[in-house]
Amino acid sequence: MHLGEVELDDAVVRRLVDTQFPEWASLPLERVTSSGTVNVLYRLGRELVLRLPRVRADGVSDWASGTFERDVEWLPRLAEVLPVALPEPLAKGRPGDDYPAEWSVYAWLPGEHPDVERLEDPQGLARQLAAVIGALRRFDRAGAPASRRAYALEHYDEATRAALALLERELDSAAALVAWERALSTSPWQGPPVWVHAAGLADPAVDLQPAWNLLPTEGRSVLREELEVDDDTWERGRGWALWTGIVALPYYVETNPELATNARFRIEQVLAG
Repeated sequence: MHLGEVELDDAVVRRLVDTQFPEWASLPLERVTSSGTVNVLYRLGRELVLRLPRVRADGVSDWASGTFERDVEWLPRLAEVLPVALPEPLAKGRPGDDYPAEWSVYAWLPGEHPDVERLEDPQGLARQLAAVIGALRRFDRAGAPASRRAYALEHYDEATRAALALLERELDSAAALVAWERALSTSPWQGPPVWVHAAGLADPAVDLQPAWNLLPTEGRSVLREELEVDDDTWERGRGWALWTGIVALPYYVETNPELATNARFRIEQVLAG
């Protein structure tokens, strides 16, 4: 999926498990079909899931670096206040002969990803999302790390414009540019950073992205009402949904069709309002 990425197969993962965690050597191993871009997932038995960062041959994976340690420190605390089940980190694996990075084991969480084309109750889903986001925002910030997305939208301007230049035949790039520049023109967040998904502090606009990458219009309005979002924060949230879609579409169009489809969806929803 990424340039120079190490390819993982069942045999490599089986050796990692059997040599480092012999107590789990008898458990069946099955790769999980996923559009995730940071980790390759393997289900181990009925109760466990492995996360193996997508890494280059030198073992570098900037996206996944330090994730397990952060999860060990913060997920148990977040689990006490969030109205949803959270992953439980159980063990960290070492690099092996065929895989050059650390990897990790978590408890398996059953469930399904919502399908944007088949949401049975988008307004109810919006309320559930608002409850999770609201609980995150109220969580104690003391000692919390910065999110990997703790940047202003301007940080992504160059990449967004470069990707737009590749998409002139895919979408209304002029309208997308207008929407992007409108988001850039908003006032920055004036309050303290808040907890957002992936365990860290950032502008609360970061966690408004599901309003456009998941919800239709009727769910979008409910999410905004439940969270009492001001105009500038809502516009920055549109900008987050837009730039992530614009950059993802040309990057993943060949290697991750599911993510590319969602990128098109979120761009369409932003441009539709």
